[in-house]
Amino acid sequence: MPPTPSTPAVPSASLAAATAPARLVSVNLGRATPVDYTDAASGLTGIGKRPAPGPVRVFAPGPKGVGGSGVEGDDICDLRHHGGEHQAVYAYAREDLDWWERELDRELPGGIFGENLTTSGLDVNGALLGERWRIGPDLVLEVASARIPCRTFQGAVDEKSWVKRYTQAARPGAYLRVIEEGSVSPGDTIEVIHRPEHEVTVEFWFRAFTTERALLPRTLAAGAAMEPKAHETVRAYVEKYGSHGGK
Repeated sequence: MPPTPSTPAVPSASLAAATAPARLVSVNLGRATPVDYTDAASGLTGIGKRPAPGPVRVFAPGPKGVGGSGVEGDDICDLRHHGGEHQAVYAYAREDLDWWERELDRELPGGIFGENLTTSGLDVNGALLGERWRIGPDLVLEVASARIPCRTFQGAVDEKSWVKRYTQAARPGAYLRVIEEGSVSPGDTIEVIHRPEHEVTVEFWFRAFTTERALLPRTLAAGAAMEPKAHETVRAYVEKYGSHGGK
């Protein structure tokens, strides 16, 4: 009798996605708050987000440096590094928050990582750049990149070596741009309505731009779904090391 094939490892949120419809657990908003751990000239941050009852309007905020959050009522305090078209909305999976709860031995409510949308049943880190989600009846979002941890995030979570730990875990969550504006509420269903044919997932993109830079040339397969600044980074890398990567 032939051996039974082994079961492949399941990505962070894939098991839930296979057994239940993906849904929005919470919509989270942050208000400008003075802190001593931000690089923003104002000394303010909106990273500490709290669930809102909804409905909450989601819209295209405009270009980076001018537009802030794409979620109404959510404050962005450092337009140099956050907000704008390709970082209009930040999503993080409840399953990944649960994983971090076990790692850190503490409770992590929705919004604590600064995410606007806490999801369930959706493999956020396995989503492809250019993948589109319909949330509720009207809103359509497109996966644009992964979140790169910063000093403000370190201060907000208040865990030793947090940026390093978060980077090594490669569970970054996804930045999204707004394709069709709409309003969302907790409990809304999330439907993947388009999935492109390339390999550049949120996790892959994150590893390429952080710990495994030899992967950078392969992120070009995402095409126009990847923000212009990221394209510039990849082009500079290729000019220096070639299309197969050097370091």
